[in-house]
This record gives sequence, structure tokens and C-alpha cells, in this order.
Amino acid sequence: MPSVAVKLYSVFFKFLLKHRLQNRIQTPLDESSNLYGITTRPEESVCASNPSFTDGVATKDIHIDPFNALTIRIFLPESSLSPPEQPEHKSNPRSSQQHDPNSLNHRRNSYGPPNMEAPRNDPRRSSFEGLNLRSDNNVYRGYSPSPQNCRKLPIMLQFHGGGWVSGSNDSVANDFFCRRIAKLCDVIVVAVGYRLAPENKYPAAFEDGLKVLNWLGKQANLAECGKSMGSGALGVGAEFTKVEVQRHIVDAFGASMVEPWLAAHGDPSRCVLLGVSCGANIADYVARKAVEAGRLLDPVKVVAQILMYPFFIGNAPTRSEIKLANSYFFDKAMCVLAWKLFLPKEEFSLDHPAANPLVPDRGPPLKFMPPTLTVVAEHDWMRDRAIAYSEALRKVNVDAPVLEYKDAVHEFATLDMLLKTPQAQACAEDIAIWVKKYISLRGHEFSY
Repeated sequence: MPSVAVKLYSVFFKFLLKHRLQNRIQTPLDESSNLYGITTRPEESVCASNPSFTDGVATKDIHIDPFNALTIRIFLPESSLSPPEQPEHKSNPRSSQQHDPNSLNHRRNSYGPPNMEAPRNDPRRSSFEGLNLRSDNNVYRGYSPSPQNCRKLPIMLQFHGGGWVSGSNDSVANDFFCRRIAKLCDVIVVAVGYRLAPENKYPAAFEDGLKVLNWLGKQANLAECGKSMGSGALGVGAEFTKVEVQRHIVDAFGASMVEPWLAAHGDPSRCVLLGVSCGANIADYVARKAVEAGRLLDPVKVVAQILMYPFFIGNAPTRSEIKLANSYFFDKAMCVLAWKLFLPKEEFSLDHPAANPLVPDRGPPLKFMPPTLTVVAEHDWMRDRAIAYSEALRKVNVDAPVLEYKDAVHEFATLDMLLKTPQAQACAEDIAIWVKKYISLRGHEFSY
């Protein structure tokens, strides 16, 4: 059973959430004045971005759509400063381990907890010497990558939870969670600040998730254009350097269109989707759209998705929905209120395709879905439907394991109070172990 502290905090949490949901249902909205949308609430505790490598991760916020409030926060791990990885030689695979007493520690550092430091004589440390932490005008004091010889990392799109009506990509809890995932999985995390309900109902949040995936593809293509222009200019003896040429790819307002962190360090061909609670519903929708788009998304390729206690529901109740309807933090009655705020009145149904992943004719066929890891909690009333969805994927030969955590509650690995528990840390480590099967470069796969 959850601890007494968790039970008491759950009572307080449910009281506040129910009060806020009822207020939003009773408050009339002028839809014409809410087209721009909001991505965070005034009561949300937010964490400012920091473009220097504090706690091993640099962050920056980007507003990617001038017509609405859609934003992203990029989490760049310090490991991106290491030299590019080289494939391992097949000859004498054990010789380096036999002669190097620190070889085991090197392997553990790449997959283990973030607080394990590399040895002082590690050649990777040399990448810090030329770190550019200031721009030409001495104003920007964040990381500015060099366009040459940069290490490429997978990109993970992360969608926060909050029952459609709360939460944000820059909240204190989400910032902590994304930093942990970026370091453990060795990925660039792009946390999506999608528009919240009821100001922006379905399909606004789903469209925002897909828009960010398309934006990643656009960024990758612009970065390649910048490289081509730079190479061409250098080939004919032009005066511009490659960086200077890249700065000439601008939008109609004269702003640079190439995001430097992603251009230097991002590998969109190894893209992973991670959704938390209602964010898992968005991740699953984006994965389906990526399957339908196919090569149209090139060079972006979704190689896996992670659904953490997804916000699934349906008209026909499952066993856990009956037995655990009044469970901790998010009970069923409050979640139904959240769905009423999210879905348009004329479309409201618990078997809506956004709510129930197992409704017929949802498309595309499940056999085309990417490998899917599902995380569920023992005391979460939504667990059975998430497990059923995972079973449906396995029936069509999709790699879709389920990680179930004993004595855990909904959002046990992402809620502010529970983030620093051993169970939350273990969950993040388990995710890192699984996802590295699909994002590791050839020759660097994790051995099972």
C-alpha cells in the first residue's frame, strides 16, 4: 500500500483538482478570445530555462508557432559535448577489457545513474575546454555549439500530463523529470507545451503534438540546407564561413530558422515519443500519424514510444475501473470531468478515438505501430485498459512490454511529491534500459 504521506497528499490533491475542474466547467468561455490558447496556469510552479549545463543539462524555450501558444523546451545533456561515437572493432572484443581496469566503469557510466563521474583522465573531458558560453555581443551566456564534429543524439518528444487542463512543459516537476530522462537515456528531450483545455478543446493538443514532429523534420531539412550552402560557398572560395552562411537561412522577420542545438546534436532518424498520463494519448496519436505519413516525414523516423500510465477510458468499464474507481490522486469521476472539458460537447463519448485506443476502425493497423513500452501502476484505475492495448499490440507482433510497479499510484514517477522516490528513479532507469535497444548506434547496443 502507498505510504501515509502519499495518502494524505492524495486527499489534498483531489480536493484542489476537483475544485478547479468544477470552476472551469461552470465558467463560461468566449471561444473567439481563446484562439491563441494557453500552455500553463497561473497556479503552476514553473522553472526558468537555463542554457548553460546546470546539473548536467542545458535548457532553452522556443515558441515555434506565431499563431498560437505552442512552445517547446529543449533539454540538451552534457554528454552531447563528447566526441562523436565510433563503431566498435569486431576483432579482439575482450582485449580492451582485459588490459583496462576501468573498462567496466566506462560501460556503467554510459548506462548508469547520472551522479557517477567519468575519470579525470577521460579524453571526453577535453570537449569542455573549447565550450562557447557567450555570444559575440557578450549578452547570451548559454551553450552555443560548434557546427563541426558534434556528437549526434536521439531526440525524444515528451508530452506532459495534467488531465488536459493543467500541467506544463516548464513546470518544476516536468523539468526535473525531463532532466532525469535526458541524462539516463542520453537523448535530447523536447518537452512539448501544448494548448490546454477548456480554452482549446480537442483536437488542439493532438494537432500541437503532430506540429512539433513536423517542425523537427523541417529543422533537420533546414540544417542540411545550411550545410549544403556552407559547403558550396567554401568550394567556390566565398568569404563566408559555414556558420555565417547558416545564419542567412532566415524567416520573413529576419530571424534564424535553424535551431542550433538540434542542428548540431539532434538525430531525427532516432526519434522516440514519451507521453505521461494524458500526454500518452497524444504520443499514441502522433505515432499513428507518423505511421500514416511514412516517408513524408523524412528524415524524422519514430523508432519507439513510451506510454506512462496512459489516460485511456471507455464506456465498458474494465475490472480496475470498477475496483479502483476511487483511487489515489486521479479518481474516475474527476477524469470524466476532465474529458468533458477536453472533448467538444457534440463529440463527447468515453469511446472517442482519443480516449479509447481499442475502438474499431481507429487506423492505421496496429501491426505497423512502433515498439511500445507501457508503464502502469498497481493502484491506478486506468491500468487494465493500458495493459489491454499492449496485449493487442503484442498479438500483431509489435514489441510492447508492460512494466507494472507494485504499490504505485498514477503519476508515481512524475508527480512533484513522488519524483525523488526510489520507485520513480527505478522507473526512469527501466525506461532507459528498454529504449536503448532502439536508439543506440550499431555497435553500441546494450547487451541482454
